[in-house]
Amino acid sequence: MAKKRKAQHPQQARFVDGLRKKKDTYHTGKGPRQDARASSNGGIKKKVSGSSGGPSRPPPTIKPTIPFDPKERILLMGEGDLSFAASLVTAHNCEYLVATVHEKNEAMLLEKYPHAQAHLAAIKEQPGCSVQFNVDATRGPGLTYKPPAETDVYVADVQSGRFDRILFNFPHVGGKSTDVNRQVRYNQELLVGFFARALKSLAPGGSVIVTLFEGEPYTLWNVRDLARHSGLQVERSFRFQAHVYPGYHHARTLGVVKNKKSGEVGRGWKGEERPARSYVFIKKGDTITGPMAKKAKEEPDSDSDFD
Repeated sequence: MAKKRKAQHPQQARFVDGLRKKKDTYHTGKGPRQDARASSNGGIKKKVSGSSGGPSRPPPTIKPTIPFDPKERILLMGEGDLSFAASLVTAHNCEYLVATVHEKNEAMLLEKYPHAQAHLAAIKEQPGCSVQFNVDATRGPGLTYKPPAETDVYVADVQSGRFDRILFNFPHVGGKSTDVNRQVRYNQELLVGFFARALKSLAPGGSVIVTLFEGEPYTLWNVRDLARHSGLQVERSFRFQAHVYPGYHHARTLGVVKNKKSGEVGRGWKGEERPARSYVFIKKGDTITGPMAKKAKEEPDSDSDFD
């Protein structure tokens, strides 16, 4: 999914250091972990009694949020095995999508994710969709959508060709380090670099969407603060529900994990079943357009910089 860590820009390093100093204490990997949402609400009660003394009604089912329209130009960064991109094309009928991966070419991608061949084929079948290899999510100029000449593309910003929605699902630098502080720092650097490049690629009225697992260590990344200091503001957030993307499976940054003895692919770990949340950011001073503008007012499972 995400790339291996490279030397960071001095200005980027100073920013991440400054953010860390704002905390009086920092998690060291010792002691009990506490869910951020439970802590802010003073704990979670298992049952709440109503005025009649009986159990309260079950909470309403949250309607899944789809943060894009099939006719919008969509950029997917750090796509891993391309299963999410393939789902957007085949199940959600997205027509103008660019999926990027860090692997240098198709052969390297398939070596890491052998099952990605079917996803590649599904994406290529849609004339307006493509896969770009050797794309660093944190470095380089802004990316633009370049449709085939014969495609009748619906765009609101034809001249620049920038993207309406830019998504980065479960960014992570990879590695097996057990040093929580170091992992947090490296992933913060990854996000800061991504936000910088995303801003160069974002169309007016567009949004940047980052999805992370809930709980530690991901809450320690302070994705909201990183975005704000990068020139973005939080428009809202919502629960990521993997089941609305048929065929999607969470791909680990290190690739497919094989059994050391038999060489068979292990299937025990399913990241798509873990609770996760998507954060929607827009450029400071901008106003979001498209389906998310309406959803933010209608759905209760959201928060923003203005709540």
